[in-house]
Amino acid sequence: MRLSCQPRLGLTRTLASIGLGLAVSFTAAGGAMAQAYPTKPIRMIVPFSAGGTTDIFARLMAEHLTKSLGQTVIVENKAGAGGNSGADTVAKAEPDGYTIVMGTVGTHAINGALYAKMPYDTAKDFVPVAFVAGVPNVLEVNPQKVKAKTVQEFIAEAKAAKPPLTMASSGNGTSIHLSGEMFKQATGVELTHVPYRGSGPAVNDLVGGQVDVMFDNLPSSIGQIRAGALRAIAVTSAQRSPALPDVPTIAESGVPGFDASSWFGLFAPAGTPKAIVDKLNAEVNKALEDPAVKQRYAEVGADIRIMSPPEFAAFQKAEMEKWAQVVKLSGAKVE
Repeated sequence: MRLSCQPRLGLTRTLASIGLGLAVSFTAAGGAMAQAYPTKPIRMIVPFSAGGTTDIFARLMAEHLTKSLGQTVIVENKAGAGGNSGADTVAKAEPDGYTIVMGTVGTHAINGALYAKMPYDTAKDFVPVAFVAGVPNVLEVNPQKVKAKTVQEFIAEAKAAKPPLTMASSGNGTSIHLSGEMFKQATGVELTHVPYRGSGPAVNDLVGGQVDVMFDNLPSSIGQIRAGALRAIAVTSAQRSPALPDVPTIAESGVPGFDASSWFGLFAPAGTPKAIVDKLNAEVNKALEDPAVKQRYAEVGADIRIMSPPEFAAFQKAEMEKWAQVVKLSGAKVE
């Protein structure tokens, strides 16, 4: 007796048609969501206090996104725990594109290795949206206390100093502190770390001569450098800064491969629809091409890097691996 397979074949075709229809529907829905988004104000969390480098870039980007998206982007400062408090707010927010964070090299690359207990998983609880700014740190000294004008002269002077030169930072485990630790590891010099509560008081004491050297974020120190109160010996980035074109990099000054830049970028909660992530990325990248933004970046010594979400994710992963090694070798830890 021969059984017909037509009913089964018909059922298969019907299911396939339904599946295709659902796929088309979901694709259309995703496209419609991206076109409609945003329909209400967006919160951009800054995990540090107002007036700092992170806040500067957040407000600059919020201004442009407000214009391009047609909805107000509200900057909300939520400082605490080295940026972890504000970042955690976003990690636990609804993944709908209406709560995002201006993350930093600290909150999204260093802290996971530095803090004994983290309220969020840096790699799993966020989706990278867009790279916003790269900022070199600058090896700077008090010119009344340190004679060196080049990296090699500084290495020689530091090795000969008894007691060791003092190195200010904005706090234990910050990129400013760890840039100095990376330099110590690469060159073998000894520097006595003096942590402060932020760059402001640290720079003030460096200018006043209470400490000798610092690896500060360029925007925080560029005014004092231009005024002659501090001497910039080298920048920590892979390339020279357009804001200080005559100041060499540490890498080109005899410490090959040295790169300890700070950076800032937008992150959304994990699970945020790809269509929304892509739309935000496109708008940020469009803002980065704006002449007014480029001028502002040039003034504070920041650099622009256009990245897609996957490119930003790969960059963040590499940064996490690099800084985890620095934290391990430095022995820095925050309980």
